[in-house]
Amino acid sequence: MPSAQAKSSTRSPVAKVSKSADKALARQDDTSKNKPLVEDIRLLGRILGDVIREQEGKEAFELIERVRQLSVAYRIKKDASAGRVLDRLLKNLSAEQTVSVIRAFSYFSHLANIAEDRHHVRRRAHHEAAGTLAEGSLAMCFEKLARADHRATDIAAALQQAYISPVLTAHPTEVQRKSILDAERAVAELVGQRDELRSERDLQENEALIRARVTQLWQTRMLRYTKLTVPDEIDNALTYYPATFLRQIPRMYQEIERALPGHAVPSFFRMGHWIGGDRDGNPNVTADTLKIALTRQSEVALRHYLTEVHALGAELSMSAMLAPVTPAMQALAQRSPDTNPHREDEPYRRALIGVYARLAATLHALTGTEALRHAVAPQDPYASPDDFLADLRTVEASLKSHHAQALVAPRLAPLMRGVQVFGFHLATVDLRQSSDQHELVVAELLRHARLEADYVRLDEAAKRQVLLRQLCDARPLRVPGAAYSALTLGELAIFETAAQSLQRFGREAIRHTIISHTEEVSDLLEVLLLQKESGLLVGTLDEAAVAALIVSPLFETIEDLRQAGRIMREFYALPGIAGLLARSGGEQDVMLGYSDSNKDGGFFTSNWELYRAEIALVALFDELEAAHGIRLRLFHGRGGTVGRGGGPSYQAILAQPPGTVKGQIRLTEQGEVIASKYAHPEIGRRNLETLVAATLEATLLHPTKSAPKAFLEAAEALSVGSMAAYRHIVYETPGFTDYFFAATPIREIAELNIGSRPASRKATRRIEDLRAIPWGFSWGQCRVALPGWCGFGSAVESYLGEDKKQHAQRLELLQRMFKQWPFFRTLLSNLDMVLAKSDLRIAQRYVELVEDKRLGKKIFTAIKDEWERTQAALSLITGESDRLQSNPSLARSIEHRFPYLDPINHLQVELMRRYRKRPKASADDSALDPTLERVQRGIHLSINGIAAGLRNTG
Repeated sequence: MPSAQAKSSTRSPVAKVSKSADKALARQDDTSKNKPLVEDIRLLGRILGDVIREQEGKEAFELIERVRQLSVAYRIKKDASAGRVLDRLLKNLSAEQTVSVIRAFSYFSHLANIAEDRHHVRRRAHHEAAGTLAEGSLAMCFEKLARADHRATDIAAALQQAYISPVLTAHPTEVQRKSILDAERAVAELVGQRDELRSERDLQENEALIRARVTQLWQTRMLRYTKLTVPDEIDNALTYYPATFLRQIPRMYQEIERALPGHAVPSFFRMGHWIGGDRDGNPNVTADTLKIALTRQSEVALRHYLTEVHALGAELSMSAMLAPVTPAMQALAQRSPDTNPHREDEPYRRALIGVYARLAATLHALTGTEALRHAVAPQDPYASPDDFLADLRTVEASLKSHHAQALVAPRLAPLMRGVQVFGFHLATVDLRQSSDQHELVVAELLRHARLEADYVRLDEAAKRQVLLRQLCDARPLRVPGAAYSALTLGELAIFETAAQSLQRFGREAIRHTIISHTEEVSDLLEVLLLQKESGLLVGTLDEAAVAALIVSPLFETIEDLRQAGRIMREFYALPGIAGLLARSGGEQDVMLGYSDSNKDGGFFTSNWELYRAEIALVALFDELEAAHGIRLRLFHGRGGTVGRGGGPSYQAILAQPPGTVKGQIRLTEQGEVIASKYAHPEIGRRNLETLVAATLEATLLHPTKSAPKAFLEAAEALSVGSMAAYRHIVYETPGFTDYFFAATPIREIAELNIGSRPASRKATRRIEDLRAIPWGFSWGQCRVALPGWCGFGSAVESYLGEDKKQHAQRLELLQRMFKQWPFFRTLLSNLDMVLAKSDLRIAQRYVELVEDKRLGKKIFTAIKDEWERTQAALSLITGESDRLQSNPSLARSIEHRFPYLDPINHLQVELMRRYRKRPKASADDSALDPTLERVQRGIHLSINGIAAGLRNTG
């Protein structure tokens, strides 16, 4: 019998051959799976090339093709000489050639995104047809719940208590124009159709239509020549509704209903918006923009209902002579103003014409606009969505009771669900303002009322005393005829408009008023007082007061997060507060800010302090729920980049601490992420499903016990080390601010017309005053992505130490944390993605823009050393030497995408150099210098192209 060693030696070559064969088969399988994707990318690339040759000429096409070949050789084939040739070629391009090359590669990134989205849909359909369920899908969620012995009754009960809401926000990273988005949506639809086409003629016709849309794209400017206004941002957000939200959300509900037969499914999933109500740092948001937002939203919802009711009328052509109806249905038809004799025996059509007339009248009453078609004149507007829904239920009941059940599901059921979800308001608009602005308004009101001469200078205890006294006083603070500042008048107008809008558009139109930079209890009391002044809080705090809006603190900085539990505990300890909240619905939203905490303390510390804040809040609200029935709902202010809390939503929700979800979650959707998630309807539905699946799993399957003490202690130690290393580089390194403003396109981003808000809160160059969004966006553009990883490498190195025994023990602990703790695993998964998308070879080119060469070299070396430490630490913990080893689809996407991104980065550096060296006399008037205008346009196009290529830069 051979020894163990002999066994090993005889088995080893076979194992090696087997492994090699497995890898070869895997590569072959991967190639086969991705063949349609490669074909789509080649098709779109060929069409784009043809359009460029036709539009720009053979010479321009050949230049672009030469750049492409060199970039592919440099990136994929690791050909250093190709990189040198590429560098020389790009540096010597004229401004006009540069713009042409950037446009070409930017559009290729856009088209590659379309092909990838299509392939995701294709692969998912393939897996579903084969019976393979996708992680994060509702089908997989219900399968998991069933395996854990959760019955339909349990799930239905959980949904009765649920509230899930993605909230669309407008931020200065959304570089896409609506015209571009619309054309790309048309290309995506055409590419999607190709899988169903069989004849050569149909494929050729389809290709001709794609060519037409690509031609349209090439001749449409990517950039806005004027800065976005708030109404522009409102309209941009609303473009995602007709194809995605209004149609896909009802479809998602239908899937849930099929999984829970016999159980009523409440409308727990709703959309939210900040656009039009978010005043924090944006002087362009006023009471007028809030009115515009709510009116435009209402118009989108009502026009959708009008379209569906019209189509329903065409479909429900049944004759009363062949199919009887219920008495209620007959009464609805008789109430209709339709007297056309041709429809005398068609009660459904007559009834729906009456419904349409009422909807058209509702549209006019709420928005001042007219319906597109009228069988009869608009009349008798609906008082509420419930009245409209009651008429639809009458139609449904009649169909069901007379053998026409099959006609309910295709259109009537989705319409009814749509009315329940979207009402006449479409989405809930949040109000948001900074606490210091609220304080100034309250101070002015108190001063004019001669109740407190200098409220701002009071200590916290005195402020609380003053505010509580006023909340218990039935009299208003405002003095008729007093000359209030524009700030005070504007803030009061916002709250008064909110009160009027709740009457006009319904209870769900506005639910929350968010306080940015919440630092003390008085910040919450001030907003309650402003609600009282505006009629939103009725009664007095000591006598059964009810507040219309949920006062939601936003904890943003590291210190604010550490104080969150204390602040909320002291708030609820005040006399009358718990009773007020219980009477007002028993819901308390608390918003957690990922962006500012990251800019303040770095990637790891931000996430750790968020985790700790959630644990503290859960402990408090477990007590409050037991005593007063007040439930906590966390609102996650996540951005697109990992440095701003981005990353896959499914994993992020499952990584929340035990007891924090409980069916309740809101989270922001920002920047380029909105387009990448929701521009394509099928991709959009998948992302919406993911939110529901993750929330159900976190609620019903999530462990109730805390993570082991050793895990928590290790995370705390890593946090301390990470924050120290991050702050040492960012805040304590002399000259770092100058480096940042020179080696990233932050100055150029501030000039770009991509948002209605300024890039900085104050007119300074201090990083503390810079908004977290352009901070992260700038680092993403130059391919450093510093906010998504900085500090972690030093933290791990310090934690492991130099003692060999301690090193081994602590490394084993970190490896267990990675395998067993969802919080830590998700963090490292996101870190893996950020490092894969960063590229310090590209980043080094930006260092050339720093005028002080010694400073540039010193700081870049510090960044590079920390990046390398972080790479090494991640590999050590995960055991994966290559980035994205466990995410091959993203790795493949990056491999295909980045050769087309690299030239844009190279050209961005070159154009920034030219632009910054321009004569100062021409600084403010590029219109007089065509060359300078082209350079500026090239920079802005490059920002667009890189954002499109990276996808999650917002």
